[in-house]
Amino acid sequence: MTKKYTSDIDYQNEDFSIEGLVMGEYENCTFRNCKFNGTSLAHFIFSECTFEECDLSNCQLTNTTFRDSAFDNCKMLGLRFEDCNSFLFSVNFKSCALNFSSFFQMKLKTTQFSACALEEVDFTECDLSQANFYAADLKNTVFFRTNLTGADFRMATNLLIDPENNKVQKAKFNRDNVLGLLTKYGLKID
Repeated sequence: MTKKYTSDIDYQNEDFSIEGLVMGEYENCTFRNCKFNGTSLAHFIFSECTFEECDLSNCQLTNTTFRDSAFDNCKMLGLRFEDCNSFLFSVNFKSCALNFSSFFQMKLKTTQFSACALEEVDFTECDLSQANFYAADLKNTVFFRTNLTGADFRMATNLLIDPENNKVQKAKFNRDNVLGLLTKYGLKID
């Protein structure tokens, strides 16, 4: 079965959670204020696409391809990004709610998580080297055996990272959130 190829289309105010998006490859398309929540995006290809103010919560992402795709002010709760096609996977997030999502073992070098809510997100065994968590809320986020080399946490909040179980060389922290590196030791710092 041949997939439909679509390029340079601007989708606005569409409710794909009811009618579904036609399976295929989408290149340089923009999705504004669209609802995808609970739908299957399995085997879709999104190249250089932008998602603005969309709800993609609980979408199925089996073998979904995201290449150079950007998400701005999207609701993306409970997504399992590790199910995506990892070949050339490249995304950036700005002001998105990614709570309860998982990026288990993903390569996310230089990924931007700017002003995102990342509550209880799983970054176990990820490569987040050079990633930027500018103004991100990391409440109960899991970093375990994660490569955080050169990652920028200077403006992040609710940071909790065990430096003994993660690679943190040259990662950037500010004075306030550096205490999140010491929590496991039960120190009392005034």
